[in-house]
Amino acid sequence: MDFKSELDEIREAGLYRSLRRMESATQRAVTVEGRTLLMCASNNYLGLANDPRVQEASIRAIREYGTGSGGSRLTTGNTDLHEKLEEELAIFKRTEAALLFNSGYAANVAALTALVGEGDLILSDALNHASLIDGARLSKAQRQVYGHADLTELDALLRGAQGRYRRILIVTDGVFSMDGDIAPLPAICDLAEQYGADVMVDDAHSTGVLGPNGAGTVDHFGLYGRVAVQMGTLSKAFAAEGGYIAGSRDMIDYLVNRARPFIFSTALSPAVIGAARAALQIVREEPHRREQVLAQAEWLRSMLRGEGFTVFPSETPIIGVLIGEAEEAVAFARRLEEAGVYAPAIRPPTVPAGTSRIRLTLTATHTNSDVDAIREAFAVARGAV
Repeated sequence: MDFKSELDEIREAGLYRSLRRMESATQRAVTVEGRTLLMCASNNYLGLANDPRVQEASIRAIREYGTGSGGSRLTTGNTDLHEKLEEELAIFKRTEAALLFNSGYAANVAALTALVGEGDLILSDALNHASLIDGARLSKAQRQVYGHADLTELDALLRGAQGRYRRILIVTDGVFSMDGDIAPLPAICDLAEQYGADVMVDDAHSTGVLGPNGAGTVDHFGLYGRVAVQMGTLSKAFAAEGGYIAGSRDMIDYLVNRARPFIFSTALSPAVIGAARAALQIVREEPHRREQVLAQAEWLRSMLRGEGFTVFPSETPIIGVLIGEAEEAVAFARRLEEAGVYAPAIRPPTVPAGTSRIRLTLTATHTNSDVDAIREAFAVARGAV
């Protein structure tokens, strides 16, 4: 198989990517090719990936259950450990039940391909995560995309769909991963109820971070009982791996029997489940972690705007700084590295052409000195042009 010509096109367009060797990583630092840099690109929002309590819980699970689950959940891989985490997640999300998947990507694909199909309609925000887009494509349902957070267009699409479909599902990120903005979820729920539709929210980047209980955008807006399908991950604020769907008991039982990514995947390993359970407990008991990261992120946004940078509107730990073309963003990221900050460029196809950016993410372990160092690195990187 020859991919040289296609690869040359990618290189010429400034879109080429290769893996970086990271020799070590902690909560705030990463060693890349022999240099230790300030980590500003991790989704470890609450700084729990190196927390001793999470590590010990993972080790205990290995000692009791072994290193691998040994099979799919419907054959030999189901344990009380998996079921306990699902029960705890359902309580956390205030739903009747929850179901674990091997990744957030798998959870989204599973839900969309199992819950909707021919004769149904999916209405999808233009900036939804790739896993939602792919799940919608695989579902065999009709798909229509509305402009990002455009409630007027969503209203028009819902009005035009009346009486034409068996089910209508509005699908949106809770927090959009590249811009960091929050979906207008209360208004989306209002429209769904007005037109007899259901709502699915991908809460990957808000679970553990937003809401009085840290349970995500549904918690943030107080929309319990109004969102039919809540998806979340264990790989970000929970510092583990995997994803889950939370909702009604009937829906979860249906997914167990119809969601192919669940049926045909080996269950998550005990170490991952042990770590996630410990992280969930910390999220519940230590709200100061999310308060810290949100405050630091707002401070950094303010400072970068003060330096003259164009910063995407956001209330989350995700801070997008617009650079422009892909080549410019890549060069800017290199200059940030030279100044001691690790924050790779985000460019097409992840974001639209002309909107390449530096995507910063803060964690609860970043200090005031770290935040000031990031600001200074941006100023140095711009001045080095």
